[in-house]
Amino acid sequence: MFRSTVLVGSLLTLALTAMAADAPSATGKLTAQQIVEKNVTARGGLKAWQVLQTLAMSGKMDAGGNESPTRLAVGIKTGAAALPKRPAEQAQLPFRLELKRGRKSRLEIDFRGDTAVQVYDGTKGWKLRPFLNRHEVEPFTADELKAAGMQSDLDGPLVDYAQKGTKVELEGSDKVEGNDTYRLKLTFKNGESQHLWVDAKTFLEAKIDGTPRRLDGKMHAVQVYYRNYRTVNGLLLPQLLETKVEGVRQTEKIEIEKISVNPKLEDSRFAKLQ
Repeated sequence: MFRSTVLVGSLLTLALTAMAADAPSATGKLTAQQIVEKNVTARGGLKAWQVLQTLAMSGKMDAGGNESPTRLAVGIKTGAAALPKRPAEQAQLPFRLELKRGRKSRLEIDFRGDTAVQVYDGTKGWKLRPFLNRHEVEPFTADELKAAGMQSDLDGPLVDYAQKGTKVELEGSDKVEGNDTYRLKLTFKNGESQHLWVDAKTFLEAKIDGTPRRLDGKMHAVQVYYRNYRTVNGLLLPQLLETKVEGVRQTEKIEIEKISVNPKLEDSRFAKLQ
């Protein structure tokens, strides 16, 4: 469903995991399917998520310093498609995000009196970037279309994962910000894979792999942390997301201030911009 950087010690984490492989797991013995079931229950239950058809949220997102698109709670990538030219210093930009079943999304970001818009109708996408003095509607690039097509639907990657053609495997356990977590590997029907960490006590998502970023000619791992969960109409949703890029000191946060569940959103909201 949809930008945020402390150095991630991924090599250290892997080393510690390997050292603890023969020790009793602090997270207990659950199967991947049981972990997913507990996660869905903790987030409000399968029926509540299946009833969800649309979602709207607004708040502020960090921008500045580097080209670093991030994800919001439901997995939608805001991406560089809609972002303005980033300020020299970190700034918080107001945003509004609308989501609809079928992977439809509309993102608006305000900056210095202008509004950038990015829409995706489930198949095609368009963007308007006045911050860059580009006042004509442009189609998504091939890479942007690929990223948009891979985004999770409203309920995220774990709800009804088998029906979505996703394979979920339990790879092991890790510490995430001092808490025990299960490390799941998700393999999607297109062959792409992603890791997701589920808290061993709350069974809520703790973090997820983001799309790697190219910086200084090298690819850097990206991970998005979910925090400050709050119940909205029976659904438990994170209100704070923080993206950390390997090797980059500055993090980026998304603060979600308002969420509306099942607002009326016409398909025209996700059509080609005029």
